[in-house]
Amino acid sequence: MKEEEKDNFKRIAESIQYLRNHFQSQPNLDEVASRLNLSPFHFQRLFTEWAGVSPKKFLQYTTLAYAKERLKKANTSLFDAAFDAGLSGTSRLHDLFVNIEGMTPGEYKNGGEELIIEYSLTESPFGNLVCASTQKGICHLTFSDDETDSLRNMMDIFPNAKFRQATSLFQENALKIFQKDWSDIGEIKLHLKGTPFQIKVWEALLKIPSGELTTYGSIAKSMHHPKAARAVGSAIGDNPVAYLIPCHRVIQSSGAFGQYHWGSERKVAMIGWEASQLQLV
Repeated sequence: MKEEEKDNFKRIAESIQYLRNHFQSQPNLDEVASRLNLSPFHFQRLFTEWAGVSPKKFLQYTTLAYAKERLKKANTSLFDAAFDAGLSGTSRLHDLFVNIEGMTPGEYKNGGEELIIEYSLTESPFGNLVCASTQKGICHLTFSDDETDSLRNMMDIFPNAKFRQATSLFQENALKIFQKDWSDIGEIKLHLKGTPFQIKVWEALLKIPSGELTTYGSIAKSMHHPKAARAVGSAIGDNPVAYLIPCHRVIQSSGAFGQYHWGSERKVAMIGWEASQLQLV
């Protein structure tokens, strides 16, 4: 990512944090722009280019009122509707089919001894990414504020695998999700290291349409384990594939957005961005 683009993302993240902390007072354009040492005109243009909507509209999308309203609408039919529709809907992401294949017990236990993992460093609207794949599909996709640390974490998950820096066809196809033209995206295949329970939780996350939100408890109920909300939360926190497996769409039952493995500001940014994109459809 170019330095200017990195700086712009930092500005957007800072503005989101400010809006998040002060949404009850509904801060105006001048107030937020002054926090970033930008003119109101420049801030409005920059924010609108990134989110597709004005800061004022984005603020509306990321308040507790928005979160609670989305939860109300999704409360009874979110998973069933998404499943029945084949994960297809008005959102661009769920016009795709994402297929998860769990690693074999041997691959799971031996730390990827038989695996060759190719990885690449790339960029997205939400910051730099480390994307990695095996011969069967994407095995790792994480936002990276520190590329060295992110690579080390990935290699710790697969300590016995062979790594090489290269961009595979699996990676190229999956990363098209951040492009404007989705006409040539095919099936996205994931090859994940996880327990059977984790795989089931990650599959449940795929059923949350873009622009919708749900809770840990709702996911547990959808899996017929209503008392397993804590275990569900743990599995969500261990999600190895950012954005494609949309753990950012899971929030607290109060409507608060809660924490996120790759930063709470990034989570709010993605929720607001998806809501604004849905509004534009």
